[in-house]
Amino acid sequence: MRTTFHLKTLSIAIATLSIASMTNAAGLDRSGQDVTAFLQDGTYAETVYTYIDADVTGYDSADDNPNNNAYVKGNKVGDVAEDYDFFRYGVKTDINDTFSVGILYDEPFGAAAEYKGDNNFVSMGDINNSIIQMTDGDYNGATLKPTVDFLAKSARDAAAEAQRLGQLAATATDPQVAQQLAQQAQAQQQAALEFKANATKLGTVGAIAQAEAGNAGENTNVEVRSNNLTAILGAKFGPNKEFQIYGGPVAQRIEAKVKLRGLAYGPATGYTSNINHDQDYGWIAGMSYSKPEIALKAALTYRSEIDHSMNIAETYPLLEQLALAEGAPAAAAKAAANRTSKMEISTPKSVNFDFQTGINPTTLATAKVRWVPWGDFAITPPLYNEVSKRNPAYGPGGLDLVEYSDDQWQVELGLAKRIAPALAVSGTVGWDSGSGDPTTSLGPIDGYYSVGLGAKYNVTENWAVSAGGKYLWFGDAKGQLPTGKLVGDFQDNDGYILGAKISYQGK
Repeated sequence: MRTTFHLKTLSIAIATLSIASMTNAAGLDRSGQDVTAFLQDGTYAETVYTYIDADVTGYDSADDNPNNNAYVKGNKVGDVAEDYDFFRYGVKTDINDTFSVGILYDEPFGAAAEYKGDNNFVSMGDINNSIIQMTDGDYNGATLKPTVDFLAKSARDAAAEAQRLGQLAATATDPQVAQQLAQQAQAQQQAALEFKANATKLGTVGAIAQAEAGNAGENTNVEVRSNNLTAILGAKFGPNKEFQIYGGPVAQRIEAKVKLRGLAYGPATGYTSNINHDQDYGWIAGMSYSKPEIALKAALTYRSEIDHSMNIAETYPLLEQLALAEGAPAAAAKAAANRTSKMEISTPKSVNFDFQTGINPTTLATAKVRWVPWGDFAITPPLYNEVSKRNPAYGPGGLDLVEYSDDQWQVELGLAKRIAPALAVSGTVGWDSGSGDPTTSLGPIDGYYSVGLGAKYNVTENWAVSAGGKYLWFGDAKGQLPTGKLVGDFQDNDGYILGAKISYQGK
């Protein structure tokens, strides 16, 4: 006999709302780290599949000069968001009327993006054209090196002249002559510094062009995958066991691959990193309140940040080209540009608030709020960071590969309605604040607005199937490098999410 959705059983009907919820959010957030499976009554189990198809297009910057940060609208950039899917599992049971245990699996953080086509995020391999683009047409493949050689010689000559004048100033007996010679020496020293700086800038342009050519035809690509396994123990208390505290350990595994290609990335073009999977541990803690007679449930859940120490292999072609230009042997230059080391990364903490209450015997209202401090998150590969420190403009700390400027706030409101004894439907509206604009070029959206629909059908008294979808309007964002250079503009983008669930509810 099929079950009927009374107020009490409406509390499980709300599962139709969360199939495609809290997905494709700010930063690297994906699953929303939902814990509502553990908050169900009796014995409960679910398997959830989610599929994401986002359409993120825009324009690159026509200004490829690595020393300019202004954005100039350039070539069309096709869809950079790769299709993405993942599973979520949960099982929970009551030991007695006080204690409950549960296991949850999800894939909380992830990214999948790739640039293709004729744009500055793809390596074209034309050294001459690259030099022209990076110098605003002032130099090409034939004129760059002679200019660099001339500037380097001028720097050496000016430094030698400064030294000669300084020695004359030190031995001059007439104070006025000594002062004049010292001033001339200082002017020559300043000229030497300027010649050297310009030689370095143009020499770097040549090295960038060589590095870009070494990866001809390759696309910028990023892939991040993670897995979470959460064990939860809950204890109910209060006159009617209406309160519950819960918590437990969390095991997390994460891995990533990054390829930066094209002139958009300037000195970092050709950079590649492979971050091997690492597993580490954190914890979860929360408190809930329930009033079954009106299907009211409220829960506040905190997840700790998790610190990882990961093996990372990096390749930075610019270093090889610079070393070769300085006369280093080919083997030594190649070794300098390749390194395997350890990288520290902390996935962010989070707070989730889940609320539901019955409005009438067939209708349930819900609210979800999530906060993640992405403003504190950064990915700082050692070799990438070390190279950035060569530029005094980036200070002693150097640059991060990925960072976000703002924390994420996410809100979703929903209604679930029983329309037949074994069938319920639901709808949601949502908002995500994003993690700042400009943002990283590896994920150029700034939050979203969304609407969603879902349905749940009770196949038997215990078994149910659910399906849902969500449409998202992404916020406009400019893609920015860690250097501050704007390299892309992405507007009027959207996407959709589909989900399916099989669930079991028993006593």
